[in-house]
Amino acid sequence: MRQRISADQPLVLGSRSPRRAQLLEQCGVPFEVFATDVDERLQAGERPDALATRLARQKGAATVSAFQKSGRDPSAHWFLCADTIVHVQGELLGKPRDTQDARRMLRLLAGRTHFVTTGFVVHSADVFDAPVYAETTAVTFRPIAEDEVQRYVARGEGVDKAGGYAIQGLASAFCERLDGSYANVVGLPVHRVIEVLLDLGALDGFPL
Repeated sequence: MRQRISADQPLVLGSRSPRRAQLLEQCGVPFEVFATDVDERLQAGERPDALATRLARQKGAATVSAFQKSGRDPSAHWFLCADTIVHVQGELLGKPRDTQDARRMLRLLAGRTHFVTTGFVVHSADVFDAPVYAETTAVTFRPIAEDEVQRYVARGEGVDKAGGYAIQGLASAFCERLDGSYANVVGLPVHRVIEVLLDLGALDGFPL
């Protein structure tokens, strides 16, 4: 039987993202990482919120399946899976394919407002019974000189991040304005996640 989240019965985070793990740690939510790989390729014509929630649900299903195959009982746990998409002027930006793609993304974002959408699902063993949520934050970058583009990409900070940048790192110097959840841009809208965990009864209260 599924229990409330505790140190003995932690939330299962289906993500290898150190940013999402850090956000949960900051909120004091006990968790363990148990992540699997899914195909994150973008589909033509798919809306950002639909894409982010589809990938979150796919990650959820893959995580539960791998968890069960490892010999553990998924019915006793709560799971959290998420996916973040950056989009600007109708183009969806996932993780850069290479340094050339990373430079292209940064040039595209420079001097414009773009949007960061994170889809997430908190679920039991049956992920398809759980609603998925999407949170969007508007981020405006100042103009970025070509020398800055080259130097930033060379640092490798955005290699594994949607849109090719990390708002919590050096790219904070590019951010002129942010409308919405900062944590959402980092990778997880923790205010919404906590609300959902409380609504589901997965947490007794907050803070723990």
